[in-house]
Amino acid sequence: MTEENKKKPNPIDIHVGSRIRLRRNMLGMSQEKLGENLGITFQQIQKYEKGTNRVGASRLQAIASILSVPVAFFFEDAPGEETGSGNRGFAEDSSMSFAIEFCGSPEGLQLNRAFVKIGDVKVRRRIIDLVKALSADDAD
Repeated sequence: MTEENKKKPNPIDIHVGSRIRLRRNMLGMSQEKLGENLGITFQQIQKYEKGTNRVGASRLQAIASILSVPVAFFFEDAPGEETGSGNRGFAEDSSMSFAIEFCGSPEGLQLNRAFVKIGDVKVRRRIIDLVKALSADDAD
């Protein structure tokens, strides 16, 4: 392995880290809180989430337990994954990666959290209609 390759994070490590960040954000958990639960610093969580440091198997199992997901969650839609595979977990189709990306954004998280707090189904439907009307793409 060349010196240049040692400095560049592995694409799988980056993907696993981004999935840790996604799930942590979905739960509204801080890096500090996750680190406390694991007995490590938030800086270490940052390194995991950026893919700078590789997450070991036992640590990944602990993270999965804390974040209430199966370990396989962190590898869904990973680079180099066979797309024709029947074992894709939550990643049922190509639109799922868009949904995961959206939910991982600050705006998507805020919108999701606020939206699920709306108890009236009719109001939720009206909000969906409003967002569709405001969007440039009227595709369903």
